Amino acid sequence: MNQSIPGINKKAGTDLPVLKPYRGGIVHAPDNLLFSRWLADLPVWFWWALPLLIVVWPGFALAASNYSMSQAFAALIKWIPFIVMDGFLYNVIISFFAMLIGTVTGVVLGLMQVSPLRLIRYPAKFLTQSFRNSPWLVLLFIVLLALPFEVEIGGEIIRIPDWMKAVFGLCLPVMANISEVVRGAIISVPSGQWEAAESLAYSRHQTLWQIILPQCFKRMIPPWMNWYAILTMATPLCSLLGVEELITLSRQAIEAENNRPELLVPFYGFALLIFFAYCYPIARATIALERRYAVKLQ
Repeated sequence: MNQSIPGINKKAGTDLPVLKPYRGGIVHAPDNLLFSRWLADLPVWFWWALPLLIVVWPGFALAASNYSMSQAFAALIKWIPFIVMDGFLYNVIISFFAMLIGTVTGVVLGLMQVSPLRLIRYPAKFLTQSFRNSPWLVLLFIVLLALPFEVEIGGEIIRIPDWMKAVFGLCLPVMANISEVVRGAIISVPSGQWEAAESLAYSRHQTLWQIILPQCFKRMIPPWMNWYAILTMATPLCSLLGVEELITLSRQAIEAENNRPELLVPFYGFALLIFFAYCYPIARATIALERRYAVKLQ
């Protein structure tokens, strides 16, 4: 007796989508390299179109103005040493020290998150999630307004510069995100590694420092570099609080040139280009390291 099966030997009786066959795969953690992937995967034409726009725009902006495009770029060239050496240099310094402090404290916080003691684990999780989900600009405002401008130690008055307070403000979200990177790398190590170490009578301290963390180091490098690139791109937020960095000094240079609107695109376009020139190699290196250190399953 021939059995009639809809969709096989006769027309299906519904137009609903058919459930596709299951394809087994590995469940991955959330991608920590989204920024680096986006930056590294931008099309080539974008990097030709952007400088072209920066060059051509002043010629179209306020065409009736007596201020020409050549004058706008001459002003930019005149101010480049000032906005780079006295401005962008501070962006790099802020990002470097914020990443340094955030990495050290983030590693400690990440290790605390995997502690078997609740008294240590729960406060670490609370701090991580609090700073990880807080707006960076709000943290900057709190730190810059809460910290004093100067402190007195032993009769000596020590002034705290604004860029140093910006470092403290930016290291807090970096600390929280590095903490998650460390925690994620530790729990990504197969449980068999822990069980094998336990069978050899290793203590938890020995297992963590001699077996688990050496395997985590390579896995943590790509997301760590990704967060450094994100941090560097976030340093212009400090300009809203008066910290003298690239954007602040670019604005001051434009004001010194009588606030001509033709200067906006050349000056801020140059800021965009210099940030790109600094962060793009980091993004490419991040992707390359991720491919090199990727866990290959046979």
